[in-house]
Amino acid sequence: MTTSGRSPASSGEQPASSTPLVARMQGFGTTIFAEMSALALATGSINLGQGFPDTDGPEDLLVDAISAIRAGQNQYPPGLGILELREAIADHHRRCYGLAYDPASEVLVTAGATEAVAAAVLALADRDDEIVMFEPYYDSYAAAIALAGARRRVVTLRRVPNARADGWSFDPGELYAAVTDRTKAVLLNTPHNPTGKVFGAAELEVVAGLARQHDLYVIADEVYEHLVFDGRRHIPIASLPGMRERTIMIGSAGKSFSVTGWKIGWVAAPPELTKAVRTVKQFLTYVNGAPFQPAIARALAAQPPHHEAVRQRLQAQRDQLCAGLAELGFDVVRPEGTYFATVDLHRDAVEFCRELPGTAGVVAIPSSVFYDSKAGDTYVRFAFCKRPEVIGEALDRLKGVSP
Repeated sequence: MTTSGRSPASSGEQPASSTPLVARMQGFGTTIFAEMSALALATGSINLGQGFPDTDGPEDLLVDAISAIRAGQNQYPPGLGILELREAIADHHRRCYGLAYDPASEVLVTAGATEAVAAAVLALADRDDEIVMFEPYYDSYAAAIALAGARRRVVTLRRVPNARADGWSFDPGELYAAVTDRTKAVLLNTPHNPTGKVFGAAELEVVAGLARQHDLYVIADEVYEHLVFDGRRHIPIASLPGMRERTIMIGSAGKSFSVTGWKIGWVAAPPELTKAVRTVKQFLTYVNGAPFQPAIARALAAQPPHHEAVRQRLQAQRDQLCAGLAELGFDVVRPEGTYFATVDLHRDAVEFCRELPGTAGVVAIPSSVFYDSKAGDTYVRFAFCKRPEVIGEALDRLKGVSP
């Protein structure tokens, strides 16, 4: 378990004397994603680094948004989000998970899940409070905690290869040891970026037991909830006994429907937690995405679900990328969900990723940027949310690369 540690996802930082940036945000400079995307453009590389699809969402979803624009839904929506969308989110949670939320007081529409996480952290954590979370972690988590003046305490997910499955796990003892009298919340991401791990019922109960024992909140980033593979099922931690009342459940239309640029996310939580998040959120973006909100509402209600087609396509792309990398001799950890697969190089991954655009014309991300510790120094993250022909071309380019 580590506390704070090196700044994540940053390719460098300026000395304190040369920047007007406040101390708590130094180290959150140019991200590795920006560096690698620039390399991709400069070298004409295929970008398997950043996690955004290269195809649009369902056609009727796009048409619904265009219709809303033409119908004049272009001004500020209500602060909570339009009622139609809040009702659709509540109905989705009831239908999919048996969780009942009041759309009038327990659902909040946000500018993507990133804002929802940031607003939740800023609402719950004061200066010198602590947030427990798992590494590797999505890079915005550390930034949100730093903005709050709080500290992160990190528990490592470790690779556990065995004959039945090759995946990731954590030591419950390390998780319990991470809690102090300053801990306010656990920030849980499942399905998990970047490992692709889907937390199982027993693992979630460990986290839930910790939260109940120490009276902690749980900020549950579940944006990949529908992008799980091989018959697996996502379990919201809010569905466990005693957890609904202490959980902020976060979702995303961008991931479920492949419209990441729309930045429509949401929070579902008890009234007092929703009100706390809204109090912060209203001073971040106030509102957003007016014409997208009715389109997402209809997509959430669609039958058969739009996200099922997205899931099936991504599972096929996962299989293509993982099989191709394995055939090339890479040590691949096959993900259970999300957009991402991990490769263990068994050597320095940062050097490999910085050389890869020039040597092979492919961009990937060194997983070390998602860690405070050095546990991820040999891992590389590849995104498979790309068209099959793009993945195929990337695999062809990697044929001359030594694993």
